[in-house]
Amino acid sequence: MLPWTSLITALTLLLYLVITINVGRARAKYKVSPPQMTGNADFERVLRVQQNTLEQLVFFLPALWLFSLYVNSFWGALVGAIWLMGRSVYAWGYYQAAEKRMIGFVISSFSSIVLLLGSLVGIILSLVQP
Repeated sequence: MLPWTSLITALTLLLYLVITINVGRARAKYKVSPPQMTGNADFERVLRVQQNTLEQLVFFLPALWLFSLYVNSFWGALVGAIWLMGRSVYAWGYYQAAEKRMIGFVISSFSSIVLLLGSLVGIILSLVQP
């Protein structure tokens, strides 16, 4: 069992749910009816947060689990928690202005890269060690 990794996974899904709900709220606030995806810059920023987070989940979640399985589940969860904080900072900044998204993007991207590279090392070591 990997309770810390599971917790970070559940919190990640919760963050994504909140971000997705924010898109619906922004649609109502800025009067952007489905299927429209453009028309108001404030709405478009909220939508980009949701879309970019979805794109990042495809990279982050497998990297988190591989790191936790092949390196260390506690450290994987810790790096995953940093990713979560980075995505939250990214969302908060992007909601305000596109220029304010970068620090959160850098934090979450760096965390994902650490998880991926650590996973590769752990997997390779497990293959070469008897």
